[in-house]
Amino acid sequence: MKTRKDVIEYCLNLENTYEDYPFNDKNWTLMRHKENNKVFAWIFNKEDHIWINLKCEPDWLDFYRQNYSSIVPAFHLNKDHWNSIILDGTIPEGIIYDLIGRSYHLTKQR
Repeated sequence: MKTRKDVIEYCLNLENTYEDYPFNDKNWTLMRHKENNKVFAWIFNKEDHIWINLKCEPDWLDFYRQNYSSIVPAFHLNKDHWNSIILDGTIPEGIIYDLIGRSYHLTKQR
């Protein structure tokens, strides 16, 4: 997973999701749930890489930050609930898919 398009396509394959561009800045793509409109992925370009802000269980935030240098406290979001994933090729795709899935489930209507 390297491009914005890759991330969007993966997220759109999750059940009842859509992409949104709510800001005047086209750099930001938000992936939302159709049933509650909650955002589960914030996709943007920063420092020549695609970044994804993803919600994570508080107990796991530091685990990912300590084990992957390209997972950092979220840019522009609550750092106690969100991480930024920098798509620089250093994070295994399986981990990225898992983190997107976690965020999707944490924000889904219950």
